[in-house]
Amino acid sequence: MKSQANKIDQFKNDTVFTTLSQKHKSFIEEKSNKFGFSFQEIKQIIDIATDLEMWQEGDLSVIWNEDETDKLNGKNLRQKLIRRVIEKWESLKQKSKDYTSFTPQKVPSPKLDFVSQTDDSIILGNCPVASEKTRCCNLLTLDTVKNCGFDCSYCSIQSFYTDGKIYLHKNLRSKLNKLELDPKKIYHIGTGQSSDSLMWGNKDGILDDVFDFASKNKNVVLELKTKSNAVGYFLKNDIPSNVIVTWSLNTDVIIEAEEHHTATLKERLAAARAIADMGILVGFHFHPIVEYNGWEKEYHDIIDFIQDNFKPEEVALISLGTLTFIKPVIKQLRKRKLESKILQMPLTDAGGKFSYPIEMKKLLFSSVYNRFSEKWKSMVYFYMCMEDKSLWKEIFGKEYRTNEEFESDMNTHYMWKIKWLEDQKKNKMS
Repeated sequence: MKSQANKIDQFKNDTVFTTLSQKHKSFIEEKSNKFGFSFQEIKQIIDIATDLEMWQEGDLSVIWNEDETDKLNGKNLRQKLIRRVIEKWESLKQKSKDYTSFTPQKVPSPKLDFVSQTDDSIILGNCPVASEKTRCCNLLTLDTVKNCGFDCSYCSIQSFYTDGKIYLHKNLRSKLNKLELDPKKIYHIGTGQSSDSLMWGNKDGILDDVFDFASKNKNVVLELKTKSNAVGYFLKNDIPSNVIVTWSLNTDVIIEAEEHHTATLKERLAAARAIADMGILVGFHFHPIVEYNGWEKEYHDIIDFIQDNFKPEEVALISLGTLTFIKPVIKQLRKRKLESKILQMPLTDAGGKFSYPIEMKKLLFSSVYNRFSEKWKSMVYFYMCMEDKSLWKEIFGKEYRTNEEFESDMNTHYMWKIKWLEDQKKNKMS
């Protein structure tokens, strides 16, 4: 008994265990001492209890129910009880999420601690999630700000920056001016990987600096990706034509439950409309598309609104993607104990990460893509972000042999759209 007590004691300071309800902690400790759980069994049961609490799907004691297994004893009883818990947990992951009885957690607004730095750190690099195992566009990322003030349950930023500080560059313009770019090459550079591109506005001259950079480098397609509606700067300033402003879109259900402190869907679309009215190219990311009860109609409603309120000439891109996790994000989610259903899904290996099974992705992506008209499909660049190469042919009817071929086609389309928009502006002025 002493050695068994020592096993559970090893978890007494574990963040995932300590954030459990007292009921679950007592239950796990009691059953561990009674049945002699192994270290790995304790860990798995703690993770399952955490998931049940996060998903608002009951507790272990209901699933456990020793009375139904009174004919067994010892190791056989322990194994059957643990197996029952695992099977229930797996069944919850396999069925569609149901948000109708889920109460979204009121996540406090973070206290923002800004740190302005003057250093020699590199601000331009490869997309942090790029991989040869999936079809990737070779986006370059510009880390103008590090860390985000939004709190999306599924976001990988939370595993990269854990100190709660927002890092800005005092010498951003100097760093941008020192970047060595080949004038004969087209670059697609995004600022929305290490933080939201617009939520900070022009704090410390961020937007002044990146638009100065875009103006000086016409071979750069500069994409600003956001979940905010902070477009005031754009309404008061001239914006270079090689800037594309894109919005991550999701249904009201997912925004309310999983994308804390972000703009509402209505606010995002209104902001996009305001930017398009200024003659600036916009784009939309359906990423992540989340499967839950009622998902298809709600995503279709967004698509119908876009087609009714935007012209395909105004839209440079539409991307499709879904939930993809790395292990540190899953671990961080459980540590935070944020009430969320985002991990209530079948997790399968996806190029070293975890995501939906391929068949589920086919359903999600084809449903969204096929809701768009043929006119939109022909005039807007559609692509999938970080997805298996095998999906392209089935969803889009085309595929790329390499990431470089994908990158080239994407950049060529963006430059064509930018040139077309510039010509339209010139025609209006003449």
